[in-house]
Amino acid sequence: MFVDEAVIFCKAGDGGKGCQSFDRSRPGHPRANGGDGGDGGSIIMEARPNIQTLLDFQLNKHYSADSGGHGSSNNKTGYRAKDWVLGVPPGTEVYDDATGELLKDLDHVGASVVVCKGGAGGKSNYRDHDATPGGEGDAKDIRLKLKLIADVGIIGFPNAGKSTFISRVSKAKSKIAAYPFTTKNPILGVVKFDDGDTRVLADIPGIIEGAHEGRGMGLEFLKHVERTRILLHIIDFAAVDGRDPLVDYKTLNEELRRYSAELAKKPQILVANKMDVPEAAEHLKKFKKKLRKEIFPISAVTGEGVDALLQRMRRKIEDEK
Repeated sequence: MFVDEAVIFCKAGDGGKGCQSFDRSRPGHPRANGGDGGDGGSIIMEARPNIQTLLDFQLNKHYSADSGGHGSSNNKTGYRAKDWVLGVPPGTEVYDDATGELLKDLDHVGASVVVCKGGAGGKSNYRDHDATPGGEGDAKDIRLKLKLIADVGIIGFPNAGKSTFISRVSKAKSKIAAYPFTTKNPILGVVKFDDGDTRVLADIPGIIEGAHEGRGMGLEFLKHVERTRILLHIIDFAAVDGRDPLVDYKTLNEELRRYSAELAKKPQILVANKMDVPEAAEHLKKFKKKLRKEIFPISAVTGEGVDALLQRMRRKIEDEK
């Protein structure tokens, strides 16, 4: 199951109490010898490889770090509790749910943020006249939002052939069938070139008219396109369901614009898919007359034109770095 949003409760550990203690071995000359309390553990979010979903945070919504140990006599400091580091997928935005403040965008592996800081250990009477209790650890609701990170976002209307394409060029496997929304979740695939270079593709579920308003699976998945360097816009030129390829092109781009002006400006490579179907050639001819843009004719089923498209895609990604 792909889960891209979760709200969890986090509680950092409290600091241990400082110790109020005296060495009375010398009559009439008591000497303070209490130990400080240990710090409580903090809760940290860290982006880690090989994690692709927030499902674990839907199943377990409460996280509490250990408190620090209490100080004791003979200047013994209480133990410092370990921090609790929670692994999340790269591309996770971490918010304070109460205020809506973005604490950090964990946009690369190794990025981290302290979401709840552990309480400081209390001071002993060796440091102060009187020992002090430990500080309370932070506690708050944390909202996690995942936006997939990929070089290429594959967009298109349902049945455009996105799943077939990504299954052909990578090891990713998505459900393929002749009905809308066969892809229920974004799917990541890796294209490996002969020289060892790799590129990550994200197959975004079919976008339909009204997606910016949440129709279909619209808003749920449009956000995953935002982090990609370029977009691969796959269009069904067989038009077996009676749709006009040019109308599909304009409609989808309007959905992108209504969702985000920045997203609409993202570089696109246009792909005329299903060129193995006889009617596709005539539809492509009409399309080129009305829209003078570079377009790559391919058949994701037979593989025709796919290699040339991948090389163009690779060059386009390099241009956008």
